[in-house]
Amino acid sequence: MDVVMQELFGSSIGLLSLFTIGFIIAMAIFIYLRVMKNIREEERR
Repeated sequence: MDVVMQELFGSSIGLLSLFTIGFIIAMAIFIYLRVMKNIREEERR
């Protein structure tokens, strides 16, 4: 497990993978919140 963590946090491809995973999670949260906001606005009308 130590080798995996070293590869993930120590190499450029590992850091790029972490950035990609974080970006996808952030994008999913943003889209979810945006859709929920639009649904609430539609229900008010």
